[in-house]
Amino acid sequence: MVAPHDLPLVSTIAVGLSMAFVCGFIASRLRLPPVVGYLIAGILVGPSTPGFIVDIQIAEQLAEIGIVMLMFGVGLHFSLKDMVEVRRIAITGAVTRIIIGTLMGTALATYWGWSLESGIVFGLALSVASTVVLLKALEERNLMRTVDGHIAIGWLIVEDLVMILALILIPAWASISNGNLNGNIAHELFATFGKIALFIIIMLVAGRRLLPMLLTAVAGTRSRELFTLAVIAVAVGIAFGASILFGVSIALGAFFAGMMIRESDLNHEVATRILPFQDAFAVLFFVAVGMLFDPLIVLMEPLNVLAVVGIIVGGKTLITFMIVMMFRYPLKTGLVVSAGLAQIGEFSFILVSLGMTLGLLPERGQDLVLAGALISIALNPLLFYLAQPIYSWATKSERISRYLNMRADTLAHLKTAEKRALKDIVVLVGHGRVGKQISQNIKAAQFDLVVIDTNRERVELLRDQGFHAIVGDAMHEETLKEAAIQKAVAIAVAVPDIFEARRIVEAARSLKPNIKVLVRAHNEEEIRQFKDEKVDFAMTGPRAIGKMMAQFLNDMA
Repeated sequence: MVAPHDLPLVSTIAVGLSMAFVCGFIASRLRLPPVVGYLIAGILVGPSTPGFIVDIQIAEQLAEIGIVMLMFGVGLHFSLKDMVEVRRIAITGAVTRIIIGTLMGTALATYWGWSLESGIVFGLALSVASTVVLLKALEERNLMRTVDGHIAIGWLIVEDLVMILALILIPAWASISNGNLNGNIAHELFATFGKIALFIIIMLVAGRRLLPMLLTAVAGTRSRELFTLAVIAVAVGIAFGASILFGVSIALGAFFAGMMIRESDLNHEVATRILPFQDAFAVLFFVAVGMLFDPLIVLMEPLNVLAVVGIIVGGKTLITFMIVMMFRYPLKTGLVVSAGLAQIGEFSFILVSLGMTLGLLPERGQDLVLAGALISIALNPLLFYLAQPIYSWATKSERISRYLNMRADTLAHLKTAEKRALKDIVVLVGHGRVGKQISQNIKAAQFDLVVIDTNRERVELLRDQGFHAIVGDAMHEETLKEAAIQKAVAIAVAVPDIFEARRIVEAARSLKPNIKVLVRAHNEEEIRQFKDEKVDFAMTGPRAIGKMMAQFLNDMA
């Protein structure tokens, strides 16, 4: 019989998950986010506290598997079209925030007397958000399929790509700083980008066809365990292969694998199979973060830790919010995206580790970054919680609400001639996966249609296609008035967030009490809740929703 201490993998999983469960349960009973408990569990089993010490290297590797599973799951729900629709704000926002965040970190490090090289590495580590933390937050709040979620995820992917570039440039920069000039730097950069481009092309051309075919063939065996094994093998195998062969981060490799499988009719089955593994390994990620943290840094350098947290939670949040507002997105989008990206995580640890290996970052830098990561991750649920009262406070003022959600913006208003021509219209809120099915069926039923959506790129495309569409938050009466709600016979609400849908229904009925209300729901529980509120129609399933809503309107006519 092998002793437990001779089985580091088993002991790491057993102790890590057990402590995470105990601490997570206690945190939940204290009305704190479970993630706080997971982080504390990591501190308790880490090298900085007495008692049993878990193998930190194994914990980090298990956490990497969690990142792979999580990003694979994101890919299953995130299409290339979703990315294209938010490309402008995602690319501009991510690059701008990285630059400003790096400058803030560099300025702080310079104030402490560090070198410029140390400051830049330190600033880069503070500028990039955590994949795991953001995705868990979006999943818990059912925001993955919303425009807000698409923007945040697209922003995060761009940040990851920039960090891959940074990981290439930093060693070359270190060589130059040490006087080891390398004439092949340009060649290395060209080769790296070529590999990444080749990987993306292979996944778009071959992966889109072969991966769905493979899973369909495995499903034909009717073996549940073989299908689950195939899903895990595809996620981990492609992520690992992409990292080894093409120099792509394992997170990005897993994300593309998920996006390709999304083309399969089995994507929902795949998501169901991988969900338990996502949850378990994501917990180990937070435990691993806690293990890296040395609590003494908070006692020894409290002001420095506070300054780091201020940049991550305060400075980055403000920058993100301002960028979203500059792109004329609604207040709710600005609050959600800025809250979701107000932390740091796995790429920050990689950058710090590389900086220390190359002699570009002092050991204090690692401790401060880890302190900032743990505290910002623990505070992240609080930021999401505060977003709602801030939103409610802002919307109580008609002047503030109108400025933030109905600014001087051509996309937020229908032309006067359009409004005059409309009669007996249907207002559709949300033109995503479900909304598209609804609009096609309503248009086929020859009803006038006005679409409200928070995605500017989507509204621009709809207008190019001849639709009446405006940008805005339909929870606000001003937006509904702009969509000619007084001329509407019905409003179809196709947003994924049930809280948001209820607010939209309330606003519509306050303006036109006799309007027919049609809503999409995710499950039978939501259907019952909508029926309790006496909506006229509630349905699940994208195609069924579209057809049945159109039939309801035809019967009404």
